[in-house]
Amino acid sequence: MVTVKKATVKDISSIAPLFNNYRIFYKQESNLEAATLFLKERLTKEQSHIFIAFKGVEAVGFTQLYTSYSSVSLLPIFILNDLFVDANHRSKNIGAALLQKAQEFCLFNNYKGIALETATNNPAQKLYEKLNWKKDTNSFHYFWTAN
Repeated sequence: MVTVKKATVKDISSIAPLFNNYRIFYKQESNLEAATLFLKERLTKEQSHIFIAFKGVEAVGFTQLYTSYSSVSLLPIFILNDLFVDANHRSKNIGAALLQKAQEFCLFNNYKGIALETATNNPAQKLYEKLNWKKDTNSFHYFWTAN
């Protein structure tokens, strides 16, 4: 059975290896120390909300939300920036459990909704659509890089 809970600073040692593997998945070099410091700063400064999935006592996945705002609707929104399930635990509804916990948190806090961006070839799109996430076909996303 999988349980999902909101992470605190005390959970960083459980989340950091998953976060490091998430970054490796996205072609970044392994750096557990930097991953740990990044998570500690986010949680200590209350800059993100992290939910962690456990199978028994083993941390098997996480999602991280950041707050943003919709000027048009005058409401806060969450940006689901990170979602990761350990490769050994995929296809076991852990991603769905993490997404549902994020949705519950959004509703509980009276936010407008949750936005996420994903690669066009990411197989998780099937999961998002199964859970009634709607693909935005009316917009393009642009990004400017300072470096």
